[in-house]
Amino acid sequence: MVRFGRSGSQPVLYARRCRSEREAGSTGGERLLSLEEKKAIVADVAARAVSAQSAIAAEYSGLTVEQLTKLRNSARQAGVYLRVVKNTLARRAVADTEFACIQDSLTGPLILALSTEEPGAAARVMTDFAKDNDKLVIKVVALPGRLLQPADAKRLASLPTRNEAISQLMAVMKAPIGKF
Repeated sequence: MVRFGRSGSQPVLYARRCRSEREAGSTGGERLLSLEEKKAIVADVAARAVSAQSAIAAEYSGLTVEQLTKLRNSARQAGVYLRVVKNTLARRAVADTEFACIQDSLTGPLILALSTEEPGAAARVMTDFAKDNDKLVIKVVALPGRLLQPADAKRLASLPTRNEAISQLMAVMKAPIGKF
């Protein structure tokens, strides 16, 4: 049931849930998490953050489900852990890790990307996706123990992958021998 009223000079919309919604515990589209579910989410994110080499948090509001699915697929292929987590749960998860520096920056609707294999993987996934989708805005960039500026995501993304770094090292090592 919806009813309109006035509060001062501003119109106010009053909404009252019907009995079946109240009995079912409906919250208007969102499902409340139980304490056990919250603990499981915090433990999962904390376990990933402990072994992570970089963390990126980006605002995702305005993206469609299809776009988020594409982002998740590209993250999965790059070995990046990607999850939408409530900010309070994310703060608790990173509290005892080297990414505790990002706690104060976690505000608004954010998607968290943790790179476990290479420091630049999460930044590459997020910056590549942000090129085509202007609604994804990188808000937080961090390396273990260091909070970086959001603009540093491009620099982090330009880091060579592990295989590229090894091949560059081998080329440098081989160059003096090839001159003889």
